[in-house]
Amino acid sequence: MTLGSPPSVSYSSPLAERYASTAMLELWSPQNRYALWRRLWLALAEAEQRLGVAIPDAALAEMRAHLDDIDFAAVAAYEKRFRHDVMAHVHAFGDVAPSARPFIHLGATSAFVTDNADLILMRRGLEILRAKLAACMAQLGEFARTWRAEPTLGYTHLQSAQLTTVGKRATLWLQDFLLDLADLEHRVTTLPFRGVKGTTGTQASFLQLFGGDHGKVRQLDRLVTQAMGFPRALPVTGQTYSRKLDAHVLGVVSGIAASASKFSGDVRMLQAFGEIEEPFESEQIGSSAMAYKRNPMRAERIASLARFVLSLEPNANQTHAVQYFERTLDDSANRRLVIPEAFLATDAILVLVANITKGLEVHPQRIRRRVLDELPFMATEELIVNAVHAGGDRQQVHEVIRRHAIAAARAVKDEGVANDMLDRLAGDPAYPVPLDALRSALDPARFIGRSAEQVDEFLAEELEPALAGLVQDQAAAGAVRV
Repeated sequence: MTLGSPPSVSYSSPLAERYASTAMLELWSPQNRYALWRRLWLALAEAEQRLGVAIPDAALAEMRAHLDDIDFAAVAAYEKRFRHDVMAHVHAFGDVAPSARPFIHLGATSAFVTDNADLILMRRGLEILRAKLAACMAQLGEFARTWRAEPTLGYTHLQSAQLTTVGKRATLWLQDFLLDLADLEHRVTTLPFRGVKGTTGTQASFLQLFGGDHGKVRQLDRLVTQAMGFPRALPVTGQTYSRKLDAHVLGVVSGIAASASKFSGDVRMLQAFGEIEEPFESEQIGSSAMAYKRNPMRAERIASLARFVLSLEPNANQTHAVQYFERTLDDSANRRLVIPEAFLATDAILVLVANITKGLEVHPQRIRRRVLDELPFMATEELIVNAVHAGGDRQQVHEVIRRHAIAAARAVKDEGVANDMLDRLAGDPAYPVPLDALRSALDPARFIGRSAEQVDEFLAEELEPALAGLVQDQAAAGAVRV
């Protein structure tokens, strides 16, 4: 297969074809990456000139004029000759900025552009994810507010447990995303620059360039770091920045994927119960054979992509662990795959989460039917108290309720009938409470505790302050490509 083959006969990542957003694809594109390299070379040359290196203004002007017009064919030809990607770009840049040729990459090592560019790309990638995550959280917040007081079955061990509300459950999803957002914010604000460190991190080439002036070398590092928009650089590096930074970043990215996967798993089960469903378009086909089916395709895709992202996270620490001394090159090919793919896949996940949270369909009658099937079992303690108040003996009443609860549960499971435990109790002379009184005691709203209030408090005290001032990517909730 030759370079430039049509897409139909050459491999292309599904992340690019089907899943990731345009913004994230453009971020990790060759055009954007190598334009960043040129901006780094320009920032280095400008700082060197400011500190006394005799770089002509015309050279800097030529560099500024050709930051984005990259001749990739020329780069490919140079790389074929030199077998070195950075030097191929140095020569291609020099071709269009000939006055700057003697000064491009002056004193630098390849990691000056490769590592610093990666840090810029990862920080920008986190910012894209932040905007998408914020949009998902805002939509989930509105969902939680709408359904704050709708009683629904809670589950522990995947078995029916005390009631919660539809809105309260949504705050559990939001809580996970809120923790992710805090981690993401921390990494965006604290991610350092590699800076200007030289071949093995000793800055020896720059010390020679400035005639042994340590102050100018330190100032060069600060100037370039500031020019590229970072508040600080790592104080020390080897040839590369510590790959532990990659592990930190992938920890945040995979954390978002894990939270999304948990959300998607809950949605899939709720859809199986018939309680809540992800959006389903008017002409969407759920199954090629079973025409009635409405499969949770979006939630399943989240789970699939999240599993991929979670498999990448350990990779970063494994790479860091084998970077012997000042660096080895066995990180390079690995990182070219792992870092962009983790960002692209997590971006795709958030596109799906946004689409689901914007269009979740709730079926209250189905929810209430399932609540009523289980509620009598959950209310046994209250049923005992009511019977005692009506003159019954606590121990005798307990036995009556136990016997009818077991029989009703058996009938629900074996005969498929509705839960008739209250009717059984009302028909037993040993239970001294009439049926109407029993039914009024089992209003589901009496069994949700502080769920509705917790939703209100969470939204006002946690979610809204966290989202205040954040850009939200509303486009994230657009159409999902299959």
